[in-house]
Amino acid sequence: MADYILVRKSRNIASNMVHILLNLLLGIGAVLITVLSGSPIPGLLLVLVSKWRVFAVRARYLWLNIKSNLVDLIVGVSVVLLAYYAGANFMPVHFILAGFYCIWLLIIKPMSSEGATLAQSLIAVFLGTSAAAIMTAGLDVIALVLLEFLIGYAASRHVLSQSSGRDFTLTTLVCGLVFSEIAWLCNSWSIVYTFGSTGVRVPQVAIILTIFAFVYNYARQAMIKYQEDFRFKHIVGPVVFGAALIGIIVICFSNPIFNI
Repeated sequence: MADYILVRKSRNIASNMVHILLNLLLGIGAVLITVLSGSPIPGLLLVLVSKWRVFAVRARYLWLNIKSNLVDLIVGVSVVLLAYYAGANFMPVHFILAGFYCIWLLIIKPMSSEGATLAQSLIAVFLGTSAAAIMTAGLDVIALVLLEFLIGYAASRHVLSQSSGRDFTLTTLVCGLVFSEIAWLCNSWSIVYTFGSTGVRVPQVAIILTIFAFVYNYARQAMIKYQEDFRFKHIVGPVVFGAALIGIIVICFSNPIFNI
């Protein structure tokens, strides 16, 4: 019996080591192959191949599986696209993206607490919007609007599916629509903040939507907690702070020097 337990423990350790190694290879390889090839296609294929279990189901479960994994897919695809648009030469941003993707795969993604779920959604909003804004800079605004609808829908669904047993379809669709509206408004002044020669580029709309997503979720939780006794005073702090922060960003940090 003792030998059996020892063998099981050894197998578990070996399995965990292989799991960690594969995730490290994915995190580093997705960025590395994108930069070396000068194309996002190999990196995107690597991300999709890593999610083979999502697609290896019966047709009737396929869409449900895709929806359940949208946040993870958005993060992976965004890392690859941000690495591609940062340039074909290795820059600090590539190492930042590779390191963060490894952390996402090994630490952040497996978490399932309410706070971790919210953090996962906010990360998807920030990275997804950053990639979408940079990728669609030279395209018609409809491309950004559609992508933001998907990001808003995915982020909202990710949070609600973990904390609510009710039908949240309408809520997620409305959230996606609001994301699209904000992205459409922000597209009138496409501002991207750059950080020296690091290659890091952060679109203003990504910051605004991340703040909005946080305040929206706080307000939703407060409404559920207080229900019929809900008052605006329960959310006034985060709402005022979020609105003030967005106002400062738009008014004070929209210098045309950042325009793309």
